[in-house]
Amino acid sequence: MGDILFLAHRVPDPPDRGDKIRGFHILKHLSAHTRTHLVAFADDPRDLNRAGSLPWLTGERAVVWRGKPRWRAAAEALVRGRPVSLTSFDDAAVRAKVDDLLARYPIGTIYVFSGQMAQYLPAKPHQRVVMDFVDMDSAKFADYAAAAHGPSRWMMAREARLLQAFECDVAARADASLFVSTAEAVLFRKATGAARVQAIENGIDTSVFDPAASFERFAAEGDLIVFTGQMDYRPNIDAVTWFANDILPLIRAAYPQARFAIVGRAPSEAVRALASRPGVIVTGEVADVRGWLAAAAVVVAPLKLARGIQNKVLEAMAMARPVVASAPAAEGIDHAGTIRVGTTAAEIAQATSLLLDDKPAAAGIGAAARAQVQRRYSWEACLAPLDAILADHRTERVAA
Repeated sequence: MGDILFLAHRVPDPPDRGDKIRGFHILKHLSAHTRTHLVAFADDPRDLNRAGSLPWLTGERAVVWRGKPRWRAAAEALVRGRPVSLTSFDDAAVRAKVDDLLARYPIGTIYVFSGQMAQYLPAKPHQRVVMDFVDMDSAKFADYAAAAHGPSRWMMAREARLLQAFECDVAARADASLFVSTAEAVLFRKATGAARVQAIENGIDTSVFDPAASFERFAAEGDLIVFTGQMDYRPNIDAVTWFANDILPLIRAAYPQARFAIVGRAPSEAVRALASRPGVIVTGEVADVRGWLAAAAVVVAPLKLARGIQNKVLEAMAMARPVVASAPAAEGIDHAGTIRVGTTAAEIAQATSLLLDDKPAAAGIGAAARAQVQRRYSWEACLAPLDAILADHRTERVAA
């Protein structure tokens, strides 16, 4: 069956943000089956030297610092006619390491995690290629373009167009193209006409995200409404800005003690500025998000733009918290009616207020949400189809 080479746009450890969580569990799953080598970028200095990181990884690892300034990546992209998303991750050291591992080891499968890393595939790979796009990035930039104006609109539309062409080319060379949800897989097939496309959903470790687990707890003052996420990520910035400006005032009109906690690392300047608004807390990075989730009366996910399955929603459900989500944030999650969904500011405010008003009902919804993720979203169940994908393509290659 050969070794596996895992290419990742970010070191999948620690599993403390959406892409790292998925990468961590898939890499661990693959490494348990056969020797697996890792080549990844680091964009946090702490990720360069993690003693004992990924102790179960069975092959070599190479971590390269990604320090190219965005202005340089944009300039390269314009000169070379490429997407900025690719030039940002174009690195000679990574290319050399991939070539080195392919030359020294019997690599039978290349697992590419996120589209940015597909540029490191051989032009005509002899190995099986599993392309985990996770989300359809070209569609995300098309959404950005639709909401932008002036030069930004042109740049985002350019990125969407070039990325989709690149995604089509990669999918044509891949033995399997994976997405985090059925909705994303269907969207990709319709947009590109690609074959061999399917969903491998995200899971959740319900032994870690468990309200009965051991973690530092605290007593919240008033009714605490919590949002979690990486706070320099544009969809998260837009979500909390919308909630703080348009939704929270509607809630506080009836519940003046309600507070909105924005919990997550690297808050942008726009997010930090929200802390000056009545009832808004901006925590920055926290050691353990579970304490904030456990203290929440309601967890919200008011994303206007969301692709795939939102880990923040699964984590809140696993912690038995009542969740109010926007329609895009809820899409792709089999929640069986255990979360409340709203589209407008008024709808989200009303759903949140109803949960604040009826604590027993909110507790019941949270308990049902936890039961649902326990049934539906264990990592073992979510990754089981991956074994079949690898086995099928092994058979096809042998037969060929």
